[in-house]
Amino acid sequence: MAGRTDIISYLEAGLKATGLRGKVIANNIANLDTPGFRRSEVRFEDLLAKAMDGGAVDLADVAPKVYQPRNTPVAGGGNDVDLDKEVGEMIENGARSRIFLRAMAKLYSQIELAIRDKT
Repeated sequence: MAGRTDIISYLEAGLKATGLRGKVIANNIANLDTPGFRRSEVRFEDLLAKAMDGGAVDLADVAPKVYQPRNTPVAGGGNDVDLDKEVGEMIENGARSRIFLRAMAKLYSQIELAIRDKT
């Protein structure tokens, strides 16, 4: 079972991943009309889950990774950015970020409560 410091590390890593994903989505949207631009995505959650299934997790080995999926339809100008898909990804990423923040806030309030009870 993971200790509190492990959980905090996982939540911090998740927040970093959502921050990076937000930047990648913004870049995709900014290049919506750029000929030849190929969209990027961020892999993190699946890498973390795979590492956790294997036992001990070194979060340095599970850093978010930016990649180009190259499996999306390409428009006439060689661009594969779909605004609807990017907006959906942005909404999903915002929800993930809020979940990580709420979990971290709850954990810190539990720690604070434990400290107050000890004094």
